[in-house]
Amino acid sequence: MMIDLRSDTVTKPTPAMRDAMGKAEVGDDVYGEDPTVNRLESLAAEMLGKEDAVFASSGTQSNLIALLSHCQRGDEYIVGQYAHTYKYEGGGAAVLGSIQPQPLGFEPDGTLDLDKVAHAVKPDDFHFARTRLLCLENTHRGIALPMEYLARAKSFARDRGLAMHLDGARVFNAAVKLGVPVADIARHFDSVSICLSKGLGAPVGSLLCTTQALAKEARRWRKVLGGGMRQAGILASAGIIALQQHVDRLVEDHANAARLADGLSGIDGISVDHAAVQTNMVFASMSPDVVDRLVDFLAGRDILILGGKMLGGPVIRIVTHLDVTSEDIDTLVVAIKEFFAKGA
Repeated sequence: MMIDLRSDTVTKPTPAMRDAMGKAEVGDDVYGEDPTVNRLESLAAEMLGKEDAVFASSGTQSNLIALLSHCQRGDEYIVGQYAHTYKYEGGGAAVLGSIQPQPLGFEPDGTLDLDKVAHAVKPDDFHFARTRLLCLENTHRGIALPMEYLARAKSFARDRGLAMHLDGARVFNAAVKLGVPVADIARHFDSVSICLSKGLGAPVGSLLCTTQALAKEARRWRKVLGGGMRQAGILASAGIIALQQHVDRLVEDHANAARLADGLSGIDGISVDHAAVQTNMVFASMSPDVVDRLVDFLAGRDILILGGKMLGGPVIRIVTHLDVTSEDIDTLVVAIKEFFAKGA
């Protein structure tokens, strides 16, 4: 069978999810009448300590309705150069919202240097876009942002009149890694996007968790973007199981990532930064002429990983998830050892 380690987005819905989807009570969510969607939104808001939540079709849509709700035309958001909300979401904020991104380089620990952010905040002058929002990402490349940094960032933003948005696609991984309730992370932000279809294993969906006022605005933008999904309770039912049953098990994915990093550490020709393997992602670097051949070699053995152009350099990314076992990790390590033993 195929071992797919390209992303935690490739997970299949569990039998419990499929059963719940088949039995889901539904209504018209655009009218606010789908009881299963309403339960999911209430559950997510409660878990994150927010007033309300909006069910969206994807993480891209959830982040976009957040940006459109926080910012007006001609406003600006500050974001990481390699953040998903900037690099991997089609430029939606600029294309659809006329919102200017101000990207900055990430620090090695996934943070944005607040001194550099301060220099990027525009003066209150009509020559400049109006800086309205600071966007962070947690996890970033599998690294959980330090809790003390979140507190400093919140204070920084408040002092400058900025709102804070978190792309928390994998924020539950961060919470499990740090050993804190997810609400302890979310409380530092005005809005948080969480993804149900990554490590939590649901087939579709994300949620924007925020205040009632911002949620009302976000629902309007979701409709504008074509996100009114009508009888969406069929999808939401899987999301409820994801939140109720799949958070604590993320520790298994983290253990498998650590197992992989250990297995790769003794292979000549491949380098892994163990300190960066905190949750469910392993990045490994190697000679530029090797990456594509390794990816192809593994694909020939029914093992899928990402590498090369998608990652911007001679790097591979391997992501563990609920469809990956420890035996799969061992199979991968043996295959990579075989590749390098043949002289790469």
